[in-house]
Amino acid sequence: MQVYKDDDLIIERFEVGIYMVNTYIVGCLKTQEAAIVDPGDESDRILKRCEELDLTVKYILNTHGHVDHIQDNEHIKNRTNAQIVIHEKDAGMLTSPRSNISAFIGEPKTSPPADLMFQAGVTFNVGEVAFDILHIPGHSPGSICLIHDPVAIVGDVLFCGSIGRTDFPDGSYEQLTNGIREKLLPLGDHFIAFPGHGPETTLGQERRTNPFINDALF
Repeated sequence: MQVYKDDDLIIERFEVGIYMVNTYIVGCLKTQEAAIVDPGDESDRILKRCEELDLTVKYILNTHGHVDHIQDNEHIKNRTNAQIVIHEKDAGMLTSPRSNISAFIGEPKTSPPADLMFQAGVTFNVGEVAFDILHIPGHSPGSICLIHDPVAIVGDVLFCGSIGRTDFPDGSYEQLTNGIREKLLPLGDHFIAFPGHGPETTLGQERRTNPFINDALF
């Protein structure tokens, strides 16, 4: 489903797998280069859609390293030779079933290692579309958001009406909520937030109504 398009950028969302992960195609319309964000499952369907859009997949972008967001990394990399990109603090999850949680749910899974690392404060380009990288730990140590005004691809940092779980190893409720308040919300109410699960929202809606980050609602 197409969720955003302007003169330079197209974003399509696919809800995939038993964990209902949002996987995104992010394409630069000027260069026809693309990234697949958080390939959780059903990658053949997603790659077929890239072909229909005449997009060449250059990158696999992981907003964090939990298994539901990385488990089709290998299949897509084998099909496209795309480079896998993740924050260095989650890079070890790619190759460790214990770290990526899959060892605890009965089906250990791994990904090829990262080819590149996201760095906070350093832009990452898909074609000619530049994304700012916000590092917001708490759901995982290396959780990041991809920012290109008015778009924020937020992974499991923020959901419509909720936030990412913080009861996993290395999780921190304080880190996550403080990071959302201090780094994400100041981008502006007009930003559209595309999360790792569930429907899109806006930062304005979450600032006003999300009980985890609006203390006035308690």
